[in-house]
Amino acid sequence: MAPSMTMSPSSSSSSSSIEASRKKNSDMELLKKRNEELERELVKSREREEDMRRELEKVWERLRVAEDAEEMLCSQLGDVEAEAVNQARDYNQRLVSLMEQLTQAHLLLQARST
Repeated sequence: MAPSMTMSPSSSSSSSSIEASRKKNSDMELLKKRNEELERELVKSREREEDMRRELEKVWERLRVAEDAEEMLCSQLGDVEAEAVNQARDYNQRLVSLMEQLTQAHLLLQARST
């Protein structure tokens, strides 16, 4: 009889154990790589978030400056409007006064010519 080649059960079990271990290591490597990738994305995301936060703060500051400027301009406009009203009243009073003087002069001239 020729020698036959047979595998012992322990050899088969050892082979599948090694295969399972390799698969587990491969899965662990994939998970490590994916974890590293996710961590890099997280860092980038946090950097973008911080950039956006800084940009938002700049916009808020510009808005505050614009609102302060608007308030100051409104106040100045109110002052100018009040001054314009006062000047219009003074002008109107001066006009009425000159009209009264002109009427008086006209009456005086009429009285002298008659």
